[in-house]
Amino acid sequence: MSNSIKLAILGLGTVGTGVIHLINDNLDELKRRCGRDIIITEVGTRRQRDDIDTNIMQNSDLMAIAASDNVDIVIEVIGGTTLAKDVIMQAIQHGKHVVTANKALLAEHGNEIFAYAEANNVHVAYEAAVAGGIPIIKVMREALAANKIDWLAGIINGTGNFIMTEMRDKGRPFADVLVEAQELGYAEADPTFDVEGIDAAHKLALLASIAFGVPLQFDSVYCEGITGITLQDVSYAEELGYRIKHLGFAVRRDGNGDSDAAGIELRVHPTLIPQDALLANVNGVKNAVLVNSHPLGQTLYCGDGAGAGATASAVMADVMDLVRVLGSKDNNNQSHSDQKNHGHHVPHLAFIPEQLSDTPILRAEQMITGYYLRVHAYDSPGVLADITRILSDAGINIDAILQKPAHKVGQVPVIILTLPVVESQMNLAIEKIEKLDTITDKVVRIRLDELA
Repeated sequence: MSNSIKLAILGLGTVGTGVIHLINDNLDELKRRCGRDIIITEVGTRRQRDDIDTNIMQNSDLMAIAASDNVDIVIEVIGGTTLAKDVIMQAIQHGKHVVTANKALLAEHGNEIFAYAEANNVHVAYEAAVAGGIPIIKVMREALAANKIDWLAGIINGTGNFIMTEMRDKGRPFADVLVEAQELGYAEADPTFDVEGIDAAHKLALLASIAFGVPLQFDSVYCEGITGITLQDVSYAEELGYRIKHLGFAVRRDGNGDSDAAGIELRVHPTLIPQDALLANVNGVKNAVLVNSHPLGQTLYCGDGAGAGATASAVMADVMDLVRVLGSKDNNNQSHSDQKNHGHHVPHLAFIPEQLSDTPILRAEQMITGYYLRVHAYDSPGVLADITRILSDAGINIDAILQKPAHKVGQVPVIILTLPVVESQMNLAIEKIEKLDTITDKVVRIRLDELA
């Protein structure tokens, strides 16, 4: 048995550099935990770095590194969905295990990548792709393996959570907080992926596949950002006992008739949740995932969702798992090609590939949630009666109504909270409300969930 496992790190940005520091700082501890020396033999970088150990080969040819005989495990932290995919497929073809933090790549191409890995009897590990240092992938694939997961809800983008926290705590408008998030390095110069929910949708696609044993289906995730959230709505939500969080939901629905279809809801959107809910009190750039499973019940996993330390920690946890797999095969005198990967390791999406389910992903109009509605109307008799009649006719039950003082002369905002209803019914009701002569603006809607 070889005494060392050889790593290649592709990409020396924040995460790649963090992995090098973690290995150097904890080298003895790593060996004690997995029984092998872990050595970085090659790194992929566009330019030569003076701060890298001279024993480590630096190379800008990532494809060559992925095929190198001097590498056992390839760590991909370059990002993107083109070169990163080519490099990972090259590594798999040459019998290398892969560790990646690339949620966009896996959400969009994971089915192909995982199938190729299975065919070549290697593993692609991706704990760092979701929620940084929180071991949510490991928890769902292993610790909750005996549970039936009914739903999960998560704050899985720290930038969005930072913005919503600052708006609530300090009364700052969205645009101002976004600028600060960019200055602090929480948001990119182009923040679209964060504030429009695309980043969270990538992560949700991965979590949902593990939770429900379905193929990755990123294109089926309903996605809505936080750019339209106003201080007015944040304040009204607080007054009603709720907080607005940007959440991802994966919900299993067994179905109960025509309007309640069976399938899986995948949705990312701003959501009112009770102020005393666990997720409501996860603030700043923290991430958190709440999982409701049977028989365990609700469990919350919370921590840093990004940054060099958190992500490097997740990357190295995957590396150590793979080191143990390699050690097990060596001890049994077996090569990579001698046996099926899931004989030694949990399958990529927690379910044996042949057993993945064809449960449908529900369309947006089939989703079921409660709603916060803000309606601006002329202050005249019968307006509230007309609105409540339309909602009642649509089969929508009202939970609370709040009428606020006029912001403009003769116009009042009316806030309505509803019980859960199918989205298509709400769409029709809002269309009718907006046609009333007494309504002065578009109806603002934000979904509401009691997380129960």
